[in-house]
Amino acid sequence: MNPKEAVPGKVEWLCSKCGLPLEVGKVEVGYLGSMFPVDLYKCPKCGQVFVPVELAEGKMAEVEKLLEDK
Repeated sequence: MNPKEAVPGKVEWLCSKCGLPLEVGKVEVGYLGSMFPVDLYKCPKCGQVFVPVELAEGKMAEVEKLLEDK
């Protein structure tokens, strides 16, 4: 994914494959056999999903730990 600054101070993410702006939409995230609906940025053409570092290292890491502890 490539960031593009169309409006100063506002970053728009582009799909690295299609070059289209990413849109927020429902994505099914799976881990250890469990599926979770999550709103994430995804490409409207190819469906590639962008997971921000903050989410991957924060909330997703917490959920992984909870699931692994069960």
